[in-house]
Amino acid sequence: MSLRTEDSRPGRALSAIRWMATGVLLSWLAVASAHGGNRIPYQARAGLDLASAAARIWSADAALVYLENDESVGDDGSAQRWGYLFYSPALQKSRAYSIRAGAILVAEDLDMKFEAPAVNTGWIDSGAALAAADQAAGKKFRQDHHATLSTMLLSRGAFSADDPDETTWTVIYSSPDAPSLFVLVEAAGGKVRRTWRG
Repeated sequence: MSLRTEDSRPGRALSAIRWMATGVLLSWLAVASAHGGNRIPYQARAGLDLASAAARIWSADAALVYLENDESVGDDGSAQRWGYLFYSPALQKSRAYSIRAGAILVAEDLDMKFEAPAVNTGWIDSGAALAAADQAAGKKFRQDHHATLSTMLLSRGAFSADDPDETTWTVIYSSPDAPSLFVLVEAAGGKVRRTWRG
């Protein structure tokens, strides 16, 4: 009695191997593309789902407490890479994720203790925050002082003395000939809370 079937003929087996090899190659190309030249800028919220899913695997109670650009931000509030920091009250630890092109490039625990309150969930995206900051003072500062946008960070209570529970975007412009400009934008609706130099 033979266990050989029509699918086990050499031609069919070779074809199956070719299909599997093609699948492996396509998967490898997708990973290489995510880590290589396919670096399409995106606004900060676009990477949140991936970072949050990874953080929940790390700890079920992980919550986003801080977000910052990991590469330069364009005029539309997009960057090729953003960093997301989560804190777990159960573990009393913080874990950071850096995301580019839909892939997690870095996932690491922080050595230092970074206990911080979770940001509110209804925050505006980086593009809207930057537009508000530019309109308030950033555009003029760029023109007058040859300044560039250096940092955008989302946090809760970091620079909000009036309302320590408020989640805000802090937009920072750097100049070669003047102190940096900081613009604090309310993350819930885009209202500029204050500006200062430092």
